[in-house]
Amino acid sequence: MKGKAKDYALLHILLAVYSFGGVCGKLAAGYPFLSIGFCVCYGAELLLLAGYAFGWQQILKRLPLTAAYSQKGVTLLWGLLWGVLFFSEPVTPQKLAGILLVLCGIVLYAKAGDENG
Repeated sequence: MKGKAKDYALLHILLAVYSFGGVCGKLAAGYPFLSIGFCVCYGAELLLLAGYAFGWQQILKRLPLTAAYSQKGVTLLWGLLWGVLFFSEPVTPQKLAGILLVLCGIVLYAKAGDENG
């Protein structure tokens, strides 16, 4: 079980990196097209996405696709966190309720997988 926990921890780190690509994209949108700032932010987004693609393939060697893909909803939580930290976006009860609903779905899926596997 220890190996699986490590795989899931790595998956969640990878999903945080993936979600941070959106921050870079939003930052790039604040610069004029092809300016230095735009190219740096957009280039960072592309690098993060390339790293994510490589990491995703490595995760799929260790976890079933259905188990790994079911965890992608966690990126909503990361997106909320990045929005608050980098863009001072408000956390509304509706956003929290939506994220809680998605996280409950992830937990239910994981529990069902434990019982069947």
